[in-house]
Amino acid sequence: MTSTAFRIGGDLTVRRLGFGAMHLPTEPVQARETSLAVARRAVELGVTLIDTAYLYGGGANEKLLAEALHPYPDGLLITTKVGVARSGPAGEWKLDGRPAVLREQVERALLRLRVERIELLQLHRIDPGTPLADQVGTLRDLRDEGKIGRIGLSEVGVDELDEAREIVDVASVQNRYSLLDREHEPVLAACEAAGIAFLPWRPVAWGESGTNAEVAAVAAEVAATPTQVALAWLLGHSSVILPIPGTARIDHLEENLAADRLELAPAQRDRLDRLSEVA
Repeated sequence: MTSTAFRIGGDLTVRRLGFGAMHLPTEPVQARETSLAVARRAVELGVTLIDTAYLYGGGANEKLLAEALHPYPDGLLITTKVGVARSGPAGEWKLDGRPAVLREQVERALLRLRVERIELLQLHRIDPGTPLADQVGTLRDLRDEGKIGRIGLSEVGVDELDEAREIVDVASVQNRYSLLDREHEPVLAACEAAGIAFLPWRPVAWGESGTNAEVAAVAAEVAATPTQVALAWLLGHSSVILPIPGTARIDHLEENLAADRLELAPAQRDRLDRLSEVA
């Protein structure tokens, strides 16, 4: 039986199947009301890990989650990301890991989320224009000040992960990964070896699972949807994987969250495993 829980950083227990809030619209009013309902329904259905970021609407997504869920129930982890800012020449979004920028974004995230400490704060991307030591060092300092509980990284390679871990404990990695997109398998293996949570974004390849004949065939055999099969495969593929599928619809949310009750037979898993050989 696949475990449905994981302890991030060794001490923060969450349900492995979480929710990515990126796709929740914050306007117009009717769409916002629906987003609030989706976030609340996720928690009603037992989600304890919700992922957001400053990039998602320049903090608007964080405010939405606070409006929907604050005061937060015990055990709910809302993780956010920093390191992307409107720092381009024309005010466009760009990677920005300068210490002052990271510090300001964390301070503002605390206010938007209405918390005194962000239990898991992830660096959205590594800024190639700023030394990695300065970026993770700033997050380490914020952790030491009590404003961050645990530190994560996003879209990193094995070498970057190793370099960061020489400076600070890394609790999570959030890379693009799915049944049909396993480019970051070496990073996943490194996370497994170190007991680091691996949060795949785009965990169902934005619907591509449904167009794959083998995935569709397995779905028919187990009376599930291709999306559920893709999520169930992730949960069984590695015990450190914490998928965070996102949606703006309650019916899709309910479909996604039913995936951790789906058991795939070993032969079915073997067929899905082999998809990487032809991807």
